[in-house]
Amino acid sequence: MKDGSTCNPYPFAACAHHVDPTDGYPACADGEFATPKCTEECIDDKYKTKYADDKVKAKSSYSIKGEDKIMKEISTNGPVTAAFNVYEDFVSYSTGVYQHTTGNYLGGHAIEIVGYGEEKGIKYWKVKNSWNPSWGDGGFFKILRGSNHCNIESQVSAGLV
Repeated sequence: MKDGSTCNPYPFAACAHHVDPTDGYPACADGEFATPKCTEECIDDKYKTKYADDKVKAKSSYSIKGEDKIMKEISTNGPVTAAFNVYEDFVSYSTGVYQHTTGNYLGGHAIEIVGYGEEKGIKYWKVKNSWNPSWGDGGFFKILRGSNHCNIESQVSAGLV
């Protein structure tokens, strides 16, 4: 949506990804989308910052391995990006600490680990998902921490701006 809030607005409408459609999140389109064209200019005429002035470059990027190192990174520098293996039972997650128990492997998925904690004696990562805020626990989920569950602790990256 071109509303002056960003240089290049996300070109795809929000949809009901793995949840029932609503007025705010209609059913997702079937099939693949065409890859948007890359531009080196702002496509929203209402956005007042020049393209060259809008870019932010990281000073560094790095991988983080191990529960303690990931926790320290989040506590020190904030959220980290990660990827994990998605299985059929994950799609219906709604609350609690997710632990894969059944279903086939569906593929990999990129997410953002924003925190960590413990619930009923079970350690977890608190994770922001990209599907929409009506999926899971307000768009977030918790996943078992400390055992590289679904490979989540082996695919963590961060950087400094």
